[in-house]
Amino acid sequence: METRDLDSRLKKAYLRLMGMSCASCASRIERSLKALPGVTSASVNFAAEKATVEYDPLKVTVLDMTKAVANLGYDAVESTDENGSDSEKARREREVKVLRFLFASAAILSLPLVAFMFGDVFGLPVPGFLRNKLFQFALATPVQFIIGYQFYRGSYHALKARSANMDVLIAMGTSAAYFYSVAATFFIEGDTYYETSSVIITLIILGRLLEATAKGRTSEAIKKLMGLQAKTARVIRDGRELEIPVGDVEIGDLILVRPGEKIPTDGIVKEGHSSVDESMITGESIPVDKGPGDTVIGATINKYGVFRFEATKVGKDTVLAQIIKLVEEAQGSKAPIQRLADLISAHFVPAVGVIALLTFGAWYLATGDFASALINMTAVLVIACPCALGLATPTAIMVGTGKGAEHGILIKGGEYLEKAHKIDTIILDKTGTITKGTPEVTDTISLKEGILPEEILRIAAAAERGSEHPLGVAIVEHVTKFGLEFGEPESFEALPGRGIRARVEGKPVLLGNMRLMMENKIASGDTRRLSDVVASLEDQGRTAMILALDGEAVGVIGLADTIKEHSAEAIAELKQMGVNVVMITGDNRRTAEAIAKKVGIDQVLAEVLPEHKAREVENLKARGRIVGMVGDGINDAPALATADIGIAIGTGTDVAMEAANITLMRGDLLGVVDCIRLSRKTMSIIKQNLFWAFAYNTLGIPIAALGYLSPILAGAAMALSSVSVVTNSLRLRGFKPRRD
Repeated sequence: METRDLDSRLKKAYLRLMGMSCASCASRIERSLKALPGVTSASVNFAAEKATVEYDPLKVTVLDMTKAVANLGYDAVESTDENGSDSEKARREREVKVLRFLFASAAILSLPLVAFMFGDVFGLPVPGFLRNKLFQFALATPVQFIIGYQFYRGSYHALKARSANMDVLIAMGTSAAYFYSVAATFFIEGDTYYETSSVIITLIILGRLLEATAKGRTSEAIKKLMGLQAKTARVIRDGRELEIPVGDVEIGDLILVRPGEKIPTDGIVKEGHSSVDESMITGESIPVDKGPGDTVIGATINKYGVFRFEATKVGKDTVLAQIIKLVEEAQGSKAPIQRLADLISAHFVPAVGVIALLTFGAWYLATGDFASALINMTAVLVIACPCALGLATPTAIMVGTGKGAEHGILIKGGEYLEKAHKIDTIILDKTGTITKGTPEVTDTISLKEGILPEEILRIAAAAERGSEHPLGVAIVEHVTKFGLEFGEPESFEALPGRGIRARVEGKPVLLGNMRLMMENKIASGDTRRLSDVVASLEDQGRTAMILALDGEAVGVIGLADTIKEHSAEAIAELKQMGVNVVMITGDNRRTAEAIAKKVGIDQVLAEVLPEHKAREVENLKARGRIVGMVGDGINDAPALATADIGIAIGTGTDVAMEAANITLMRGDLLGVVDCIRLSRKTMSIIKQNLFWAFAYNTLGIPIAALGYLSPILAGAAMALSSVSVVTNSLRLRGFKPRRD
């Protein structure tokens, strides 16, 4: 009971973090947040510069969290939905502006030092003042302590917390070169290395500038989604038409929309007719007709007519806002593969410190040259910074989830994006997934003399009146369309997976499949004819609904659910990708196999009751399969939750997003193909990033320790490695969905 109470009151806080320099910083913040009483989970994303914290508000507050982060030497502010994108964009722009100024200042001050170094190395003539140690000291000092202050500040807070990060490595390396040069300037004879410390700081600032610019592009999907929102709404209040900001719209407001305008928020059409372009939400390019009673989604575009609708969801409750929130959470989440990088980063910096000291000691003992030992130690410290390692996974996850959202593939978190590439078996629900889910009456066959097909339809429609089942709705719509009158059922009971039991005009009625008839021992005047009729309909891929009146089967209604346009194509592509495709349905085997044959599916699980679908998923998992379940996200919720990856298709409702790990806004199976393709591409990029990050550090450290790498080249290589990882992740922006 206590656990349920805790789960019900848990909240999530999203913090924007500033001041992190590497993955070690992210690990320290994460550990600190997890240590707070009342925090049940915390995840810090270095690339996204955000923390996601789940907490008990009775035990801890967001203020406690920001204080804990501040105590470590970083800045944190709570991120809210309102104006989140604008404030984030402004912060990014400020960061880039500051880094640009720092780089320009450092470059101007370092350039004369570099000119002196080149002249000295290559024997080129240089002006005498460049050789002056006091002049060099005057140039290097502001670079070291003003422009490089951030490294000392970061080092202080890291060491205060008994840990180490990239700032510690940079501060140690540049300080060693700088203070040795100061000693050579004022106290001892020897060469100076001011250019080493200054150029390293300049290159690292350049690396951070390029990294900040590239990281800003990884979250472009959020900016695009934010940009879809309408800015104003034309509401009718007290009989007057007012144009107000979208943020001021209230639930229940009547809103007027004209041709070409964006629909400001979610609602229900009250007056007028139009066609609405919903492609930015669903990916479907064909406009959808709207009339009274139909729902409209905020940010979609009204194409032709004028209509008024009532606002039902505003602000953070709209479909678009929920999508944006989902993408933000996914971009801030961690993929399991990132744990390896985090673990290595946490222990990497202290280990590098030890290697650097050993390098210094070995070189000094071997050569007796303090300066060369110092330079090689500095090179080790600089080359070893694990920035690339920290960026390898989160940047790819950010771009991958964002790219998915642009094309209607909503992925709840990095772990699901990662796991989707392992799927080797896809279970497809038939109705609404492979087929359109809107069956139509195709046949009405009388089994009893004296009962006309019209009478069979009339009784069936009366029994199904008020039913929400697609087959029942199809019968009612069919009878209504042909103008037949029918009454209300006196009683009604839905029998999942079988049909219905009702009472119409005082007589007991059963309407359903053969299983329902057998369970209730329903007789037929001609049992063989009943079986033949049902078999014939099912062989054609139609669903046979048997009508029993007063304990006797009197007629059969055939219904067909048409196959979606791209189902067969998508299933063929899944097979080519090495994915085993299984169809699951409550329909009888003959009907199911007829549909399966049309779309190219060999394995069929038929006559499966809704409550047993999860069990079938478990059976496949027990055989070692990695199972993806594709359904509508509502009726198939248990199966979606049981599967390794639950994929809700063509709904976009809150329930679907809640039940599934991935929601496809498009209504066809090509979205499943795209989802697996995107996952495979993202994982390929992550593995490339991790390989190069590991290879960079693994090869770079011994090369620097052996004296083959100058500190300046080490600084350039370190900056280049981080930028290359982010740039490689940005290649995902070129991902194209199958239908585009």
